[in-house]
Amino acid sequence: MKILITNIKELLQVRETSIDKVSGSDMKVLPSIKNAFLYLEDDLISDFGKMEDCPNVSVDKKIDATGKIVLPTWIDSHTHLVYAGSREQEFVDRINGLSYEEIFNRGGGILNSAKKLQETSEDDLYEQSKVRLEEVMRQGTGAIEIKSGYGLTLEAEMKMLRVIKRLNENYPIEIKSTFLGAHAFPWEYKDNHKAYIDLICDEMIPKIASEKLADYVDAFLETGYFSVEETSRIMEVGNRYGLKSKIHVNQFTAINGIEACVKNNALSVDHLEIVTDADIEVLKNSITMPVALPTCSYFISIPYTPARKMLEAGLPLALASDFNPGTTPSGNMNFVVATACIKMKMTPEEAINAATINAAYAMDLSKSHGSITKGKKASIIITKPIESFYQIPYAFGSNLIETVIINGAIL
Repeated sequence: MKILITNIKELLQVRETSIDKVSGSDMKVLPSIKNAFLYLEDDLISDFGKMEDCPNVSVDKKIDATGKIVLPTWIDSHTHLVYAGSREQEFVDRINGLSYEEIFNRGGGILNSAKKLQETSEDDLYEQSKVRLEEVMRQGTGAIEIKSGYGLTLEAEMKMLRVIKRLNENYPIEIKSTFLGAHAFPWEYKDNHKAYIDLICDEMIPKIASEKLADYVDAFLETGYFSVEETSRIMEVGNRYGLKSKIHVNQFTAINGIEACVKNNALSVDHLEIVTDADIEVLKNSITMPVALPTCSYFISIPYTPARKMLEAGLPLALASDFNPGTTPSGNMNFVVATACIKMKMTPEEAINAATINAAYAMDLSKSHGSITKGKKASIIITKPIESFYQIPYAFGSNLIETVIINGAIL
């Protein structure tokens, strides 16, 4: 299908040549073209430029974007979108004063989700999950990472990963899959952590890799969950089987986990609500992308990732939703971008860079997603008529999206 979009008020994130990421002060720069056109051919970006240079071509659909902003779709590099049921009771428990740790210790949290998932059929799990996927696509997400981690047995983890694979086969959105068996210790292993780590490393990872059900491996590296040593072993085994690491780290405490991740060439380190000067030094000049999850901080009232400190130190930063039933029951990347601006003091330019080009890096999609570049995927957002792209984070409660195109398909 050939689509020509004309009279675009401003075309954002224009990159003539593809780049992997932007860091530090460069994140303040969001290249754009005003009064622009964009030509999409099949599932790729074919051409773009100023309206005065708009080609006279025969197309299947022409869209007049007068007064509207066009930008690449959001890239959500950290989600737990596949889950069963919900945990709204825990939402009320937190309002009534219980901490995340207290809820977990009485059988809530991850273990609550694991119990529900183990009792849910694969078809039912797929039906629940596709509703969430369709919702985030309508909200402008054009590529997404989805983790397992609510199974905690080989059978249940593989059930989740098969559902993720099925979503990838049935929807135009690019989906990457992450094996997160190390999300929490099941009750039967609470006093024998080594046995569960052995199960993950000796049985789960080899089996999942052999069936090509995951792109990455993850662990909840945190005090009271998985130690630096345990996570390092998981990363090492993952690397051996061709699964890069994307690790939960520094959500509540800093225990030198980031250093271990960088040593193991992790693709990303995610959460980072607590970041030390030593962590920043370790991340400098590494290949590991820091990823902030601001709507998790918003929902469970924990500190926000210190974006300004990290950017002023010259680091890159990506944004993701952390969509999950317990701590962030929303995959709305528009609200993620707004929250980053409002609570983390990122500029709109920085936040959009973080949610597009840097987020693409955190999913190994730099060559195909994250910017308006010829040859990249035809995945874009067309806003309603708005004053400027600053209105996207400013009007955080409004739906400003008029049209979403993913891989050349108009939703």
